Amino acid sequence: MPSIREARILIISANGFEQSELLVPRDSLRAAGAIVEVASPDGQPIRGWKEKDWGDTIPVDLPLEAVQPGTYDALVIPGGQINPDLLRVDPVAMKIVRSFVDSGRVVAAICHGPWLLVEADAVRGRSVTSFKSIRTDVTNAGGHWVDQEVVADQGIVTSRSPADLQAFVAKIIEEIGEGRHERRKVA
Repeated sequence: MPSIREARILIISANGFEQSELLVPRDSLRAAGAIVEVASPDGQPIRGWKEKDWGDTIPVDLPLEAVQPGTYDALVIPGGQINPDLLRVDPVAMKIVRSFVDSGRVVAAICHGPWLLVEADAVRGRSVTSFKSIRTDVTNAGGHWVDQEVVADQGIVTSRSPADLQAFVAKIIEEIGEGRHERRKVA
């Protein structure tokens, strides 16, 4: 069981991430002692979405192509409408998500971020939450959608919105401390 102070965490994002849903986990997990790296499709800086308009541009550590999933303890997927919609059709991003899911390492997605979990067939038979507008997507993919600030099911952590960020980050830290999760295969 790695301590958060020994953890390496990857955040994957494209442009259009909900700004607080990337910055709060990144900064909070770093403050807790984790090494946190951000990867984007081309390795270039990415621009956030802040409530009703474009937000800040943030630096990125590496392109998705350079990510070695086995070197990280957890994956964080911020939401917003644009970012997850771009990543769920990116074959490299989806390969990364599937690698984390298949390995039992912690995967955390907030807001519209669970779209990537739907695409990876990782919600079937699991309790999940998300932004309410993708509830039908989650249930159609076989997930059991619940309206809670944070839900963890065998190391897959989900939350609804920026209002849930404190609980989201706390649950990520807790799940990392538990180590790898044996995930049941759901037919």
